[in-house]
Amino acid sequence: MTEKQQNEIKVVVFDLNGTFYNKSSKEEFFKFISKKKPHKLAYYFQMIYYKVLLKLHQIRMTEFKENFFNYLDNIPPKQVEQYAREFWQQEFPDEFNEEIKAKLDRYKKEGIQVICATGALEVYVKPLFELYPVDLFFGTQTRYNGETYIVEGKACKDEEKIKRLDKHFNGKPYRIVEAYSDNKENILDEADRAWLVKDDGKLVRL
Repeated sequence: MTEKQQNEIKVVVFDLNGTFYNKSSKEEFFKFISKKKPHKLAYYFQMIYYKVLLKLHQIRMTEFKENFFNYLDNIPPKQVEQYAREFWQQEFPDEFNEEIKAKLDRYKKEGIQVICATGALEVYVKPLFELYPVDLFFGTQTRYNGETYIVEGKACKDEEKIKRLDKHFNGKPYRIVEAYSDNKENILDEADRAWLVKDDGKLVRL
């Protein structure tokens, strides 16, 4: 084993939606918010419109995120986090992938860093990791301008996840020993062992 290999920080990286979390948090959180604030249901058709634009490659993922989450308009970050805390408490652990959780629990015991890299907005994902602590999580960063949420930088998808990891480790050697996602994204190519999570929750080794 080389000196570099000895000094490498071992990490496991997992996606959230459709991977560790069985469902889509952006959809489910919208339903949750709509129950709290029924007038937010009016955003449903707008959300479908932006989904179509994304599918037709008419807008970038970052623009999609900003517009899809318009249902959070006029809800300050502290209030969003409070709602998210309640939301995740009702979802965790029943709606999470048991096989992935067991693997992550084992890696934690082995001292390997467990990292979540998700395209979901950090403002509502953060409270999940009060229930299930991890070493680190990355999501799409936003700032609230008093009315709406503006994406800072790029949505945390594909190559952006690698950039965020590189920035975090800041030149320190690290190795992705395992990665999980429901899409064949870049981070799976960087891992020693890559797992694709199918719609039924089954894991397929790539």
